Amino acid sequence: MVLSRASSDTDVSVHSTFASRYVRSSLPSRYRMPENSIPKEAAYQIINDELMLDGNPRLNLASFVTTWMEPECDKLIMASINKNYVDMDEYPVTTDLQNRCVNMIAHLFHAPLGESETAVGVGTVGSSEAIMLAGLAFKRRWQNKRKAEGKPFDKPNIITGANVQVCWEKFARYFEVELKEVKLREGYYVMDPEQAVEMVDENTICVAAILGSTLNGEFEDVKRINDLLEEKNKQTGWETPIHVDAASGGFIAPFLYPELEWDFRLPWVKSINVSGHKYGLVYPGIGWCVWRTKEDLPDELIFHINYLGSDQPTFTLNFSKGSSQVIGQYYQLIRHGIEGYTNIMENCQENAMVVKEGLEKTGRFNIVSKDEGVPLVAFSLKDHSRHDEFEISDMLRRFGWIVPAYTMPADAQHVTVLRVVIREEFSRTLAERLVLDIDTVMAQLDALPSKLTPPALLPATLPKTVVVANGHVKKTELETQKSVTEAWKKFVLAKKTNGVC
Repeated sequence: MVLSRASSDTDVSVHSTFASRYVRSSLPSRYRMPENSIPKEAAYQIINDELMLDGNPRLNLASFVTTWMEPECDKLIMASINKNYVDMDEYPVTTDLQNRCVNMIAHLFHAPLGESETAVGVGTVGSSEAIMLAGLAFKRRWQNKRKAEGKPFDKPNIITGANVQVCWEKFARYFEVELKEVKLREGYYVMDPEQAVEMVDENTICVAAILGSTLNGEFEDVKRINDLLEEKNKQTGWETPIHVDAASGGFIAPFLYPELEWDFRLPWVKSINVSGHKYGLVYPGIGWCVWRTKEDLPDELIFHINYLGSDQPTFTLNFSKGSSQVIGQYYQLIRHGIEGYTNIMENCQENAMVVKEGLEKTGRFNIVSKDEGVPLVAFSLKDHSRHDEFEISDMLRRFGWIVPAYTMPADAQHVTVLRVVIREEFSRTLAERLVLDIDTVMAQLDALPSKLTPPALLPATLPKTVVVANGHVKKTELETQKSVTEAWKKFVLAKKTNGVC
């Protein structure tokens, strides 16, 4: 007798994955673990199918984060993906590679190191963790100094521009430090050095300068801040230091603008953070924080553990983290060297100029970004009477492009911009294609009715009298129409969210 089974009960490997019962029916729940196991092929296909609906990382021009690496580096990353970096005793070579990266970056930033002296720094999950660590070091040093002088130490503050990334707000809130922001103004979208130093008082733990604003890529004038602080510190006896948030610009300035003084060449710069997963050319997440000297990192913040095999110093907010990105960073540093990083950054800058010049030729946009800074193009519409930047951002998604639109912080929140970040893998062909697609979008918008205000009734059809009913005065249709229009404008503005990444 021949025995047979229903196709739904047979092994999934016999049939097409898409014909198996695991893919032909819905999962029991999106938010609860299923009761039964499913074959690995089906699990892979279910997840892979949904992930196809994500955006293409290469076309994500909102992000500064690296989305492409060489195949050789991909192999190294995959080979080390199962290593936990915190196990320094078990993975001593990986630990040594991290220390080499710290020293290379410190030398790149002109740390005052002797021939045999090692740099003080740490690898982090990203610049957010690096900023938390740097901020804690400044807070603890300030507290120790105030205690020694017998002065209150319960009201620390930090000076930043309103253009800082949200991680600075997190630091201030999480670690109870007052954040004093220098407001922006139209046409000037970075921290004003004079205003910043004027806000410094005896409770200021540091001034945080941004080398590469998220909003428009501009470098803040760190040297000017240093010179003004030099004068103020002499007058007051304070020792207010500078931290440079070089998350975006730290791997750009040394190669494109080597003469620019923003790093440890300035005496009041005590620590610097940089994102390896941005223009350090490594996948997320890897960041770095380096200090000028050992004295700038208080010893009491460093923990020593021995339950992983030997005495290991650690200064991190998290414990476990992957080793892959550390190895990826070391690969990029020795693979490209000064020459390679310079070539890559020059190419990024040239492609940014292609996009900028292409947008200028349309005659439709104001360029908000600067030529010197992070290779990006921030731009806004000259004419807002019919359409806005958010509509352009939405329509560009139809072509696959992810271009963020966002409003500036206080006091320039009335300014809305679009931003195109140019990364290593953004080729000249893609730059030219983007300009063509933006031009196409503008033509399509011109053919559409305005979405900024609802259609208005013709004035001739509106009564000019006020109707009184039940003792209440009613608005005329014209007044009602105006109210609806204003409400619509507020609704449109309320839906506009900050697209900064």
